[in-house]
Amino acid sequence: MKKERDIEKTYSTAEFVAKLRRLADALEAGERFEIQIANERIYVPVRATYSIEHERGETEEEIEFQIRWENV
Repeated sequence: MKKERDIEKTYSTAEFVAKLRRLADALEAGERFEIQIANERIYVPVRATYSIEHERGETEEEIEFQIRWENV
């Protein structure tokens, strides 16, 4: 069983664009998506679900692109 973790990583605009582009290419091809975050390689299966979340507070707003799947 994998160890629990909760990591947020900040990327430059160019890095973020490259990751989104690779994700979009994998989705269009019907392939799993691979990404390395904080020295751990993550494999997102084709069966994953995708959502976009928007939060608003008094002084800031946030959009989260979320990818979820169950480990089976």
